[in-house]
Amino acid sequence: MSAVANPTRAAREDTPRSPQAGAPVVRLHDVHKSFGALKVLDGVSLDVGPGEVAAIIGQSGSGKSTALRCINALETIQQGTIHVCGHAIHDPQLDRRALRRDVGIVFQSYNLFPHLTAEQNIMLAPTCVKGMTKAQARELAREVLSHVGLAEKAEHYPEQLSGGQQQRVAIARSLAMRPKLMLFDEVTSALDPQLTGEVLKVMENLAREGMTMILVTHEMAFARKVASKVVYMHRGRVWETGTGAMLDDPQTPELRAFIGNGL
Repeated sequence: MSAVANPTRAAREDTPRSPQAGAPVVRLHDVHKSFGALKVLDGVSLDVGPGEVAAIIGQSGSGKSTALRCINALETIQQGTIHVCGHAIHDPQLDRRALRRDVGIVFQSYNLFPHLTAEQNIMLAPTCVKGMTKAQARELAREVLSHVGLAEKAEHYPEQLSGGQQQRVAIARSLAMRPKLMLFDEVTSALDPQLTGEVLKVMENLAREGMTMILVTHEMAFARKVASKVVYMHRGRVWETGTGAMLDDPQTPELRAFIGNGL
């Protein structure tokens, strides 16, 4: 690993602080994850504070999406600790149901139920998980659909919506759970430029409103403009981290090559 990246990484591998006001919403400390003999995360440490937007960038296979899935307990880790919204993700006794109430995640695939309208897709979790009445959930669904600019699409089925609109419904569905943290895993990678712009606008508005977010993305312009923290991952490690300005002045040859490839 480059000598320039070492000090940044070492500085982040300190002992986790006790929970306190203003403490990180997300803290990964020396996280290791393997799939069989394949090492995917190799000692990842990262903090994300309240209201921060962290953009994770890097080549395919660098561990970006795996890190995101570990944060939401969709993957288990072999070593290290992860604390998210007061939940110890590494604890075998983790209450996953409680975690899902605090953390929303949106994937590249929209995962909408095709036989339900946009409104019904959003109502499902509030009624099943939070015990809302259908009337309460319907009012909430209309509210979050309006928030993502789709109030008029409430009665539309997924097949009647564009890819960008479906992705915005997926975001609205997560927002309906009133999460403390939102995770986005390459949510625009399957969209054309115009539809990508629709989705990024919604995410930019969420950032402006103070939502804590971690996003895996290839949208470098968006990372420069919106992210308060950019994390470049390489070979399963946090290789370089900083503000969006680091994309204009990379300190490691690996990040220079990554940006130079137009990624």
